[in-house]
Amino acid sequence: MDLRIPPGDIDLLAIGEVLIDFISEEDVPSLGEAETFRRYQGGSPGNIAGNVARLGGASAIIAKTGIGAFGKFCKAELKRVGVITDYLVMDHRVHTSVIFVSRTTGTPDFEAFRAGDAELTPDEVSEEAIQRSRLVHASTFALSRRPCRDAVMRAFELAQRHGKLISLDPNYSPRVWPDQREAMAALQKLYALATVTKPSLDDASRLFGEGLQPEAYIERFHAWGPRLVVLTMGKKGVIVSDDGHVTHIPALPVTVIDATGAGDAFWAGYVTSLLDGHDPVFCAHVAQAVVAQKLQRVGPLPSSVDRQALYLQARQTMRPTT
Repeated sequence: MDLRIPPGDIDLLAIGEVLIDFISEEDVPSLGEAETFRRYQGGSPGNIAGNVARLGGASAIIAKTGIGAFGKFCKAELKRVGVITDYLVMDHRVHTSVIFVSRTTGTPDFEAFRAGDAELTPDEVSEEAIQRSRLVHASTFALSRRPCRDAVMRAFELAQRHGKLISLDPNYSPRVWPDQREAMAALQKLYALATVTKPSLDDASRLFGEGLQPEAYIERFHAWGPRLVVLTMGKKGVIVSDDGHVTHIPALPVTVIDATGAGDAFWAGYVTSLLDGHDPVFCAHVAQAVVAQKLQRVGPLPSSVDRQALYLQARQTMRPTT
């Protein structure tokens, strides 16, 4: 697939949730066993924007927080790593959303306390920000409640109108969005506008049911609209489907310290290299190199990551694929 990379001075514009992650200090399988927590700026769109900035890209965020200590912390952390916060809405009428997360080498246990993130409205989506961007990204967490769902839809419609790339992460969780029928209907509407998507095998099984082959899940996502589907499968590697042309890429051997935020690190690496004009399969190798750095530490990526070194590493680790 020949993706036309649109112009813009913002590489990635993320829309959705910015919140506080309280991640357990202990490595535990469930929150019930955690006793102490450390505060991090979180939320998948905010994490991806931060990771793109750490990789040397220009990123911005459209989201809503409160104006208290947690909202100020989130804004300060985003600005510290270089994310443009001009379009972050800080509203005195809401509190900043909070999630408690277990630190684990597997899929983290979590409990969300939703507040301000879900209150982003369509009229708070800046058309100027869309026009400045090259790729607009959102995740399913943000779609689970209105008015934020409508705000994301407006952002995607504006992005399509202005010829931007559109990325959607189907990180569906029934604990966040119990009405699966509503979730499926909303996702189909958004996917009709999307260009690229990054489901995990867990995401795919939660949406379409367990037991399907990875290629069958990929076909389901293609049927909804995206031309580029990147399915992450943990230790089983990654499958890139470029308009139905499928390539499997084995996982890199990594000692996992903390898996929280791994998907966001992967996608930041992927879209950064995609916007640099690299082909979709090479981008997956770059993304694996990025996520390897994330998996070996608790919390976010280092404040600065050498993008060119990652590209060199990706070229060195590329091997025959099937």
